[in-house]
Amino acid sequence: MKDNRNMPKTNLFSAIGVIALVALPLQAQETDPNLVADHEENGRWMTAEGIPTYKIEEDGTVDWATFSGFRRYHAECHVCHGPDGEGSTYAPALKRSAVVMDYYDFYTVVAEGRQKVGGGQNSVMPSFGTNPNVMCYLDDIYTYLKARGTDAVPRGRPAKRAEKSEEVAANEESCMDS
Repeated sequence: MKDNRNMPKTNLFSAIGVIALVALPLQAQETDPNLVADHEENGRWMTAEGIPTYKIEEDGTVDWATFSGFRRYHAECHVCHGPDGEGSTYAPALKRSAVVMDYYDFYTVVAEGRQKVGGGQNSVMPSFGTNPNVMCYLDDIYTYLKARGTDAVPRGRPAKRAEKSEEVAANEESCMDS
């Protein structure tokens, strides 16, 4: 049996978080403060702590950011990470990462990249910090993956979506022009 006394606490707590998330029924996940849509900010749904999240109406309509995240993920990320955040033989699944990984860590990994070498592992996540097709939509991608990670959104294109607000369109145009 493995001795976990010397395991870094962040890894142990992350492992516990993944186990707890998998074990929770969807209703419990929807009351998790890290997932619950509390308010809108700049046309996107946020948790009480100001972290991007998804909002799905009772009729299955997803918020614009979740739909946009689906589109952007499949334009930029699925080539390595597989369709619908499910992973591939080339790169890991991301659908649970947005749920169990700290938002700021997720953002940093995408923007700056990451390399893991050793222990029989050699993986490289390139930096996307200068790619506006990723960075201008990173919150949307995160939101989509968060919805996939909790199974709030099934595989495939969301059937119903909210319209893009004027505020989101203006922010998008500003980001892409910079």
